[in-house]
Amino acid sequence: MKALTQDRYGRADVLEVRDIERPTAGDRQLLVRLVAAGMDRGAWHFMTGEPYLMRLLGFGLRAPNVAVPGTNFAGVVEAVGRDARGFKPGDEVYGVTRGTFAEYAVAPIDKVAPKPPQLSFEQAAVLPYPTFVAMQALRDQGHVQPGQRVLVVGASGAVGTIAVQLAVAFGATVTGVCSGRHADLVRSLGATEVVDYTKGDFADRSRRFDLIIDIGGRTPISLLRHALTRTGTLVIVGGEGDRWIGGTQRQLWASVLSAFVPQNLRAFVVKENAAELLAMNELVAAGRVTPILGPAFPLTDGSAGIAAFEAGQSDGRIVITT
Repeated sequence: MKALTQDRYGRADVLEVRDIERPTAGDRQLLVRLVAAGMDRGAWHFMTGEPYLMRLLGFGLRAPNVAVPGTNFAGVVEAVGRDARGFKPGDEVYGVTRGTFAEYAVAPIDKVAPKPPQLSFEQAAVLPYPTFVAMQALRDQGHVQPGQRVLVVGASGAVGTIAVQLAVAFGATVTGVCSGRHADLVRSLGATEVVDYTKGDFADRSRRFDLIIDIGGRTPISLLRHALTRTGTLVIVGGEGDRWIGGTQRQLWASVLSAFVPQNLRAFVVKENAAELLAMNELVAAGRVTPILGPAFPLTDGSAGIAAFEAGQSDGRIVITT
């Protein structure tokens, strides 16, 4: 099969399309003929090996331990491994696994769900990881309730666009923080107010929120607390930072500080599971959530898609198609 591969850590320029051996489904796995694979920040971290802490955690010291990048996918079941009950060849599915920038990939059944018929393969391919993050941040960590005021920092990104729609679906009033050029998009997702971070300050104490979802931001914890109600909740999702440990120090500081203040400051490790995808399928069917698509790149030109992602040239999610 053809696959986009890398033999060392790096950016788009280290990727090369090669012919490699097609994988075989093991126990409780599916072999999926991939139609589309979504590009996201998580896949980029695996590809670049940044922050460097990832390399020490077992993802490969000098090169990634999976030579094919990509994590999100949508496609058609080609073969079913032993004990992979609930699926059969020909089923349209989506989910997560490693090595999705290829014509085929194997995926564990507990991270795969039926593709919503309302979505194209391209739309489904960009949905899994943002679903896991946004659902767990809002529901499990933030305990969002109808009528609450929710602030989403990073509202126009892959996770942010899903988080805004989910918060609205859960009955919250949402304010989004993004650049001005994305304001109309975020409003179209259901946000009642948008703050352009290049011109305004959402932490100027003029408004308070019951829940803040901070997605991959760099805003100091002290400023985020200024925008919270006295007993409000802050959930830090991911964290961009230096090349060594990323935003880990901010997450750790929030967890420590939370024990000494009335506000609830939280960070968490995302869990990938099919149950979240099934819950998302219901929201998609009800018209409450729709992924925001950007351009599609064929696998043979996949490195150009990754380069576009790195340059921030797309207002929607980039997909690689076979």
